[in-house]
Amino acid sequence: MVNQFDEFSVVPAVTTTPLPASAIGISTDARLQYLFDNTPAIIYSSVPTGDFKMTFVSNNALHVLGYHPDEMVADPNFWFEHIHPSDVPEIFSSIAKLFTEGERAYEYRFMSRSGQYVWMHDMLRLIRDKDGNPVEVVGSLTDITKRKEMEAALFKKGEEQHLLIKKLQEAHEQLLQSEKMASVGQLAAGIAHEINNPIGFINSNIGSLQNYVEKLFEVINQYEDLIQHQSPPAAVSKMDELKEKADLEFLKEDIQDLVRESMDGLKRVKEIVQSLKDFSHVGETDWQEADLHQGIDSTLNIVKNEIKYKANVVKEYGQVPLVKCIISQVNQVVMNLLVNASHAIKENGMIKISTGCEKDMAWIRVLDTGSGIPQENLNRIFEPFFTTKPIGSGTGLGLSLSYGIIKKHGGRIDVQSVVGKGTCFTVWLPLYQTKASTES
Repeated sequence: MVNQFDEFSVVPAVTTTPLPASAIGISTDARLQYLFDNTPAIIYSSVPTGDFKMTFVSNNALHVLGYHPDEMVADPNFWFEHIHPSDVPEIFSSIAKLFTEGERAYEYRFMSRSGQYVWMHDMLRLIRDKDGNPVEVVGSLTDITKRKEMEAALFKKGEEQHLLIKKLQEAHEQLLQSEKMASVGQLAAGIAHEINNPIGFINSNIGSLQNYVEKLFEVINQYEDLIQHQSPPAAVSKMDELKEKADLEFLKEDIQDLVRESMDGLKRVKEIVQSLKDFSHVGETDWQEADLHQGIDSTLNIVKNEIKYKANVVKEYGQVPLVKCIISQVNQVVMNLLVNASHAIKENGMIKISTGCEKDMAWIRVLDTGSGIPQENLNRIFEPFFTTKPIGSGTGLGLSLSYGIIKKHGGRIDVQSVVGKGTCFTVWLPLYQTKASTES
């Protein structure tokens, strides 16, 4: 095979100084040699066979890798023997594509004369003759070590940032949970009162039922004694007397009322406990299609005692499909709005909760007839730790975290307020979530 670069392989290396003016008339071969030796890339050629023996290497290989071109050409296995062992399999597995595609590019580590590996970018091109037969492979090797070092540094920085973001997310989740628990803690007295009421009358009812059961068993025992020892006419007469004395008709009616009332009380306790469980669920981060109305009702069970002595709650639920969200976090937002509304009402007010759907957005509106928010505070209500409540009455994080939760869901919170008339918060939530948003 005739190599078009063979005549250059014996040309001595030249310096990288500019060509003098007197060299304008130099030959084309010398000009090409000068370009080869002074380009940043090492220009080479090899045979188009499996061993890829080098047939030409530009003289700047000495500056880039420390090898003289002659020794690289003399050793038929020079190229493969100096590639990092970990990079060889990837090159071997795809080098055959050079003969079908005509071009290939690789990035691999190549051992320099100093024994250190240098990252190289290798562009290979297959040269064919006029009949389409492979003649040789021409390539250019460029030192990309600095670029690789920068990429490694950026990757490390990216990993550090990813770890930092993960820690921030964990801290945010802990903050959400802490605020949730703080809210429940502030409502604990009211929740205990809501539970104690049904527990109290259930306890009283159980005492009455115990007395009733004792009377019934006493009557039954006396009935059995009469049946065994007296004649039927006398027994019947005596039974009527016992029945009237024990007031069985009253016992029958009252037992039914006591059982029904106790069952209602137990149901109320169960609802409150379930609402607390749903609201305070630790680590709930699952996106799911949820019923917003069920979530609002569950939250109302928790804040009921906080509201009922101040305001009448009016519910106006519209037609809202299931919404893709983290329902426990949405419930936390609703609770914050309801508690704030109750705190804004001194007495005899109203809190109206309404819902609806517009296009691809669901909305929850909490309107109160409270004192309203002054204009100078309206622009600050979503700031962390901003609060107008007395010390110890709030963390100042409720609305800030609520804003973050809804923003995470791809929604928004609108607020309108008139001092002396009341405030209206509207939470907007997209019905659907993209895969990217749920993974963030």
